[in-house]
Amino acid sequence: MSKTKTKLWDPSEHLASEEDMAAYLEAALQEGDAALIAAALGDIAKAKGMSQIARETGLGRESLYKSLSAEGNPEFDTIMKVINSLGLQLHASPSTGNG
Repeated sequence: MSKTKTKLWDPSEHLASEEDMAAYLEAALQEGDAALIAAALGDIAKAKGMSQIARETGLGRESLYKSLSAEGNPEFDTIMKVINSLGLQLHASPSTGNG
């Protein structure tokens, strides 16, 4: 019996359209976890091409990989630059919960 080879699931391989990317970021935003949001932005940037995002934002590619990971802690300015470069927008709406 042969061994089955597996690999880690990479969300960036499944983000083919802008609609997919926007829905993925929206789902992360709804969770409210800053690390998850940063990681989702990293996945989307990887899908679009991290080198391209680095050029468009004026930020270093390696620093983007690091800050847009689950362990990263990007500044809000970095997040906004990446979101704009990705052609996405943040929106606010009233919370349906009690706080």
